[in-house]
Amino acid sequence: IYKLEIELKRGHNLAIRDRGGSSDPYVKFKLAGKEVFRSKTIHKNLNPVWDEKITLIVDSLSEPLYVKVFDYDFGLQDDFMGSAFLYLESLEQQRTIPVTLVLKDPQLPNEDLGSLELAVTLTPKSSPMEDPRDTAVGTHILCQIRSMSLPQQQSLRLTEVHRKSQLWRGIVSITLIEGRNLTPMDPNGLSDPYAKFRLGPQKYKSKTMSKTLSPQWREQFDLHLYEETGGVLEITVWDKDTGRRDDFIGRCQLDLSTLTKEKTHHLELPLEESRGVLVLLVTLTASAAVSIADLSLTPLEDPEERREILKRYSLSNLRDVGIVQVKVLRAEGLMVADVTGKSDPFCVLELNNDRLQTHTIYKNLNPEWNKVFTFNVKDVHSVLEVSVFDEDRDRSADFLGKVAIPLLNIRNGVQRAYLLKNKELTAPTKGVIYLEMEVVYNTIKAALKTVVPAEQKYIEEEPKVSKQLLQQNFNRVKRCIMVLFSYGTYINSCFEWESSQRSITAFILFVVVVWNFELYMLPLGLVLLLVWNYFFSSGRETSMEAMFEWEDDEEDKEEKDSEPKGFMDKLYAIQDVFISVQTALDEVASFGERLKNTFNWTVPFLSWLAITALCLATLLLYLIPLRYLVLAWGVNKFTKKLRDPYMIENNELLDFLSRVPSDVQMMQYRELRADPGQSPNKRRRAYPS
Repeated sequence: IYKLEIELKRGHNLAIRDRGGSSDPYVKFKLAGKEVFRSKTIHKNLNPVWDEKITLIVDSLSEPLYVKVFDYDFGLQDDFMGSAFLYLESLEQQRTIPVTLVLKDPQLPNEDLGSLELAVTLTPKSSPMEDPRDTAVGTHILCQIRSMSLPQQQSLRLTEVHRKSQLWRGIVSITLIEGRNLTPMDPNGLSDPYAKFRLGPQKYKSKTMSKTLSPQWREQFDLHLYEETGGVLEITVWDKDTGRRDDFIGRCQLDLSTLTKEKTHHLELPLEESRGVLVLLVTLTASAAVSIADLSLTPLEDPEERREILKRYSLSNLRDVGIVQVKVLRAEGLMVADVTGKSDPFCVLELNNDRLQTHTIYKNLNPEWNKVFTFNVKDVHSVLEVSVFDEDRDRSADFLGKVAIPLLNIRNGVQRAYLLKNKELTAPTKGVIYLEMEVVYNTIKAALKTVVPAEQKYIEEEPKVSKQLLQQNFNRVKRCIMVLFSYGTYINSCFEWESSQRSITAFILFVVVVWNFELYMLPLGLVLLLVWNYFFSSGRETSMEAMFEWEDDEEDKEEKDSEPKGFMDKLYAIQDVFISVQTALDEVASFGERLKNTFNWTVPFLSWLAITALCLATLLLYLIPLRYLVLAWGVNKFTKKLRDPYMIENNELLDFLSRVPSDVQMMQYRELRADPGQSPNKRRRAYPS
């Protein structure tokens, strides 16, 4: 076993990759196919100075260190700037050696891409030169790379380092308020600005504000802090252009290490490369409860720690509503992904923007992870997504299966087997995963969080043009309209006296209600509808598969690269319109389905919350004259901006409905029931694909 110390000093005459005749270089180190280090980014410099150190523990000198240099492009794919190999067998041991690596591009071997200057020290672990302080946690990164032969030993490779690299040390809460006096980019003297944020690997994109140089975004989002020092928040502002590449307006940076923790900072950041200012509110807070542990260290099974957790999520803590603990036990019968007839599976857990993953079990279709993951719960209506992937050394991981579990559907402390689904969560795939979960939350805080804007997911796939999805969304809207039409037909039949008994009953009811109507009867009637459906409709299970027609992934691929680019350019504008129509149909259909599912007791928590709110509205309308309530509402609306200039506008009713799952989500979250006597291929044919 050897200790390899590397000092990345500087680069010389690196390649130009930006239009301004410069580059934003950073360096990656890979060993045994694993990325073990990534340097900071030096902006606009072809002779960057890094002066960064890394310590690696290796037990084989036969594997060279692969060094790659990239040009950082925010929001785009980073450009390759060259690579080189450092052969460890050729290094002299127990002394520091200066090394110059000449960068090359395998595709363009004759191109001059510059060089990197390093200082390398290779020391055997048993050598007296070794200083135990070198392994302390500091600016060094400790990575253990072991070339083990047994699968059981391979499954433990990088486990501890991998666990530590995932856990965030805090939360940076950002409210993007506004921009001032931005540079005009369009012929009309205005812009359509949006902002992009990046903190390490995390990204966030704001909404686009049309035709303005002083956009009012008023968006709030959270990013994770993985470094003790905080890191550097990179911000760029762009002008949205339909059908062509967006225009760059300007950039700025914020060093989070300069901010005081547990305090909200009001910042006005000038853009570096153009005129304009961004106004932000930034708060750094410590993160509790997030953890990865073995089964023997389960937090909620310790009575004393459980009491502390319950105390932590009292009404005094308004940020988080609780925690969810997930035991990832094992999987069985996974899909074969490698030519050897095996797979190298690992499991990824996502809760909104929080993402943790297990270690990899190599060459196994029935892996046992036996890990416990703990997440903070900011919204009890969130959905836990558990995905299984196959690790590939030289390319992106292969998808093996996925399951989505709403937190309110979790049965605490019960071990359950979930059949894995495809990426769209619409049909079964091969394999079963065994999970045991427990969610602890404060009911009152969960109810209060229901009527505030839901957290956006920052990293989502770009929408694709899909003829099948457009048809499906059209059918969903049609179903909602047909329900309203059927009610209208029924009411009209009372006016037409198609049934004398029905018409007489409706006439008497109409006279009585109109003669005695008071406004409090309106929410009371909705309460009665909810109660009626609780007793007569909550037990019925709707067949979701019959309502949707799903197409295979192969039928919805993107356009081939071989098509003429000129033709593709002409389609960009049409594609944007197509996606807008497709998304609008989805939103309309989801709104109607969420209204229906609220009264159908699809999510009992939300239905009980609706009953509580409607009863309160009934009481207020009964006790207080309507004119006073309207007056109070108007005063509140007119003075809201004066009381809090940075308040983020929201609609409580729409925020509430956003927590109610649509029919598509209900079908995605529904658990699949396995027939023990049925093969995976038959199970797949039993569901539409």
